[in-house]
Amino acid sequence: MPSPAAVDQFPHRHLLGIEGLVPAEITYLLDRADSYVAQNRKVDKKLGLLRGRTQINLFFEASTRTRTSFELAGKRLGADVINMSVEGSSIKKGETLIDTAMTLNAMRPDVLVVRHPESGAVALLAQKVDCAVINGGDGSHEHPTQALLDALTIKRRKGHLDGLVVAICGDILHSRVARSNIQLLGIMGAQIRVVAPPTLLPPAADRLGVEVHHDMREGLAGCDIVMMLRLQSERMHGAFVPSLREYFRFYGLDAEKLAAAKPDALVLHPGPMNRGVEIDTDLADDIDRSAIAEQVEMGVAVRMACLETLAARS
Repeated sequence: MPSPAAVDQFPHRHLLGIEGLVPAEITYLLDRADSYVAQNRKVDKKLGLLRGRTQINLFFEASTRTRTSFELAGKRLGADVINMSVEGSSIKKGETLIDTAMTLNAMRPDVLVVRHPESGAVALLAQKVDCAVINGGDGSHEHPTQALLDALTIKRRKGHLDGLVVAICGDILHSRVARSNIQLLGIMGAQIRVVAPPTLLPPAADRLGVEVHHDMREGLAGCDIVMMLRLQSERMHGAFVPSLREYFRFYGLDAEKLAAAKPDALVLHPGPMNRGVEIDTDLADDIDRSAIAEQVEMGVAVRMACLETLAARS
């Protein structure tokens, strides 16, 4: 059974975003996730903590990393995991989100993991069901488990989050990953910079509590962490960048631009990567500087921690 301590340490019914969490709650999730890293490296990875519990993954957007990671996390905890295909469901036949919520609620799941293209849709669904809901990414709003896995990756490499200088670079405007990371890293005491062309920054970006830079070398100067973001062309309606070639020239991460950061600066990317657009291939594959593969590993551990913690309340 899930630990009763989780109810005291994380007193939230759902995980819809990072906003509203306090440092102790984030630390609890990161510590639980850290304990699962070693478990996931064993030959026998399976536990029975969620035996008898049902987890439904409902993804309204295509996903490889997040959905697979949640599926693997649930199965390693012993849950019964069901992936619902929106393409073949009644949702495609015109069923509303509220009707979908009522249908799923009648099935009595314990945890529902939802990804949706519209900001706020996951929170709306959470109001209509009796089980725990985890936001697997909603529109350009939030992606809380991505921010948690990024934080765990950084913390394991650097030993702490407080006081680190983190540059988040690229398509800030459309990125739910950026928003969740700005929230989490700010809560945990990091200094955050955003680096992007003006067309890829949200209005009044400086009000997010970050330094704003338009030049990569200036933005990366003295940084501990360089977090690159994917150009989200599927959310772009209009010309946000002149060309991919021009974008890489000014905002793609390569060895020359990274030289402005600290010599031991760590490079992250939430994936999927557009090599030669957001990041140079050699740098992406540099095991000394890049933690991109490690982020994927940490994702399973973080999602196990979140599933176990929320299931304790169901």
